[in-house]
Amino acid sequence: MTPITEVAGRRVPLTNLEKVLYPATGFTKAELVHYYATTADALLPHLRDRAVSFLRYPDGPEGQVFFTKNVPPGTPEWVTTAEVPRSSAEGPARMVVVQDLPSLVWAANLVTEFHTHQWLVGSPDEADRLVFDLDPGAPATLVQCCEVALWLRERLAADGIEAYPKTAGSKGLHLLAAVSGASPERTSEYAKALAVAAERALPRLVVHRMTRSLRPGKVFVDWSQNAARKTTATPYTLRARRTPLVSAPVTWDEVADCRSPGRLEFRAEDIAPRLREHGDLMAPLLDRHRAAPLPEAI
Repeated sequence: MTPITEVAGRRVPLTNLEKVLYPATGFTKAELVHYYATTADALLPHLRDRAVSFLRYPDGPEGQVFFTKNVPPGTPEWVTTAEVPRSSAEGPARMVVVQDLPSLVWAANLVTEFHTHQWLVGSPDEADRLVFDLDPGAPATLVQCCEVALWLRERLAADGIEAYPKTAGSKGLHLLAAVSGASPERTSEYAKALAVAAERALPRLVVHRMTRSLRPGKVFVDWSQNAARKTTATPYTLRARRTPLVSAPVTWDEVADCRSPGRLEFRAEDIAPRLREHGDLMAPLLDRHRAAPLPEAI
């Protein structure tokens, strides 16, 4: 019989809680659900009012890993959903919007990474986030990503845009900023222009094109995730990696001081102490008054 737990007045079924999802550490599904439930105060504001793509790994990262974008079968009626535009050929999709703790626990039971767009469901034609995904090509590492992040931080600041870093939860780094008044297309153009500028300023370190043959030893500044259809790992989501790594917000001091990749590697058990010490380092992204317009010219 499937166990049922009550979460804020909602009955949420939880299955296979004893299953080991991360064999390298023995991390179980029960621990995954507990992580999301106890991190909800920080995570939920970054999910709220955003359509969610689930990257599911129900048998662990070494099993089948697949994206679920449409509302999954069996979704409770009390889970919020929204119609989301896609290409004209595909027509709109209906996707989950995780608005509250019961919905978060229900989604956690699916065993998932959370990925969100850079716009809210009520205004898909206006980006409220700017994102750069810094992806190192071996032998480059997170250390080189931090060097590039510091350059981008200064360049964005020159345009009045404040960036906030988080680990990708794998090998790279993400930079996020709150923006206003621009379409996803315009935001993508701006992000691409800055990626090109980074490559010109740091030619031995940066590449802005996706061509894999160009990337060994360099940091790929992926600007393309600003496109309306693209999604990025949400702050605090667990990742489907060998160990339960988290896409964790970090301070700029930590970025500047990074001398080895392990310095910015955080697992599920590291997040509660960090939240007690720092609070949500990405909370400023949620303050609409701090959102910056993109410059007219680049």
